[in-house]
Amino acid sequence: MSFRREKFVPRGGPNGGTGGKGGSVYFVASLHLNTLVNYRFHPEFNAQGGQHGMGSNCTGKDGADLTLEVPPGTVIYEQVDGQLQFLADLPQVGQRVLIAQGGRGGRGNAEFATPTNRAPRKTELGEPGDVRNLKLRLKLVADVGLVGYPNAGKSTLISRISAAQPKIADYPFTTLTPNLGVVSLSGDRSFVVADVPGLIEGAHLGHGLGTKFLAHLERTKVLVHVIDVSSGTGRDPVEDFRVISRELELFAGSGDDMAVALAQKPRIAVANKIDALDEPNRLKSLAKHLKKAGVPLYPISAVTGEGLPALVEALWVLSREVGPAAETAQ
Repeated sequence: MSFRREKFVPRGGPNGGTGGKGGSVYFVASLHLNTLVNYRFHPEFNAQGGQHGMGSNCTGKDGADLTLEVPPGTVIYEQVDGQLQFLADLPQVGQRVLIAQGGRGGRGNAEFATPTNRAPRKTELGEPGDVRNLKLRLKLVADVGLVGYPNAGKSTLISRISAAQPKIADYPFTTLTPNLGVVSLSGDRSFVVADVPGLIEGAHLGHGLGTKFLAHLERTKVLVHVIDVSSGTGRDPVEDFRVISRELELFAGSGDDMAVALAQKPRIAVANKIDALDEPNRLKSLAKHLKKAGVPLYPISAVTGEGLPALVEALWVLSREVGPAAETAQ
């Protein structure tokens, strides 16, 4: 609220200016980030507030918008009364979304002048901007996703066909975080492979490393089921395939649209460790079962490299037929 005060100008009238708008908060998918770790240690962000209105009919300056960068594949939820409500999905680089709208600036007393009220002493407060409590979830974007039991050879496979260097050891759950690798072929062809931690029975309920990593497979175009056909596991390869397939189907039954699409993705089976195959019937029975299921089978040895060229070419062809991974995820 302000009035003009100037010598020789009696009753100068109201000249209180309007306040500026508050800045808004945007999220944008950036190629320069691949984790959400920055938000763990810096969890609160505020856009700039608008400037107050001033005398001489000066309108306050609008607050600057705040743009927060997240890695591609980030899904944004709002926490409301303990429930998560979907807000936005940013699967592609450059996608930008408004998350919190800045508040409107209040009006100064000059806005309320009328022919009958030439000196109003009325003002209007501004409105607060949006305040949101968010949860960010990152789902990796890859062309091919490797699934299977722990120690089936997924990490060894991705290390042989790409430059990825995951931890490899002879005990379960060696892989604790997803790994991405770029597979390069002749003719400037390439595709991205994701190796996620091994699954076990009950993974859709969170057993083992469970649903925490099943979500990463939702953005892949093709699933590669890696099966250990050696007798060292003490398990039946056919039963291994059935268990993991059932876990994918049960995870799809959770009601999430992306999870439903997961069970419908094209699948290739890989019979790994044929260099250590001491019972040929294990591979024969698996091939017979997969033929009935309509799932192509590629016998390989991730250690010696046997069968890898044919597998890589098949994955390239299938990933190109499916189309963009981001479209599959929507």
